Amino acid sequence: MSSPAAAFERCIAAGGVVLFPADTVYGLACDPDNGEAVARLCAIKKRPPPKAAAIMFFAVEDALASLSALGERTRAALARLLPGGLTALLPNPERRFPLACGNDPSTIGLRVPRLALLADVRRPVLQSSANLAGGPDSRRLSDVPEEIRAAVDLGFDGGELPGTPSTVVDLRGYEAGGEWAVVRAGALDPAELAVALGPGSVP
Repeated sequence: MSSPAAAFERCIAAGGVVLFPADTVYGLACDPDNGEAVARLCAIKKRPPPKAAAIMFFAVEDALASLSALGERTRAALARLLPGGLTALLPNPERRFPLACGNDPSTIGLRVPRLALLADVRRPVLQSSANLAGGPDSRRLSDVPEEIRAAVDLGFDGGELPGTPSTVVDLRGYEAGGEWAVVRAGALDPAELAVALGPGSVP
């Protein structure tokens, strides 16, 4: 019997869409470089593309190795904050993962959850919350709309999750001037952000 991580990777590699528990809310994942898979994920959510989505890695070292153009100050900040309930908006000079960047290929959203179930996954995925566009986030598998559960190729039940989505932080100006701002409050404690990043903009 294969591990959850192996089954997850096989499904993603085959162009499938996976329903999985993150460390915050339930999410959907697919291959970020497969246009058909990305279009299908958007169709499942009833979300019109193009809209930016996060790229999720399951190990911090994999994320930092993939986004090799990030400066040392930004990389050090990410190493302090990840894994955890953060989505970081980062500069993307190499135009990596364009299908996840919506109308702004110069910016990429990065997520690295603290997730034992899929800790051995070594490939990145395009990740979005497991809800219909504009709908509430799903704390339990049963909260995910039935039409989404029926449409995915593979699903995991991780029990009840905290239910608060990740905190979105804009780090695009961090390398040059230490500037950062919270775009969406969420799972990460603002005090933790301030300790890790220095003075910034917290709502």
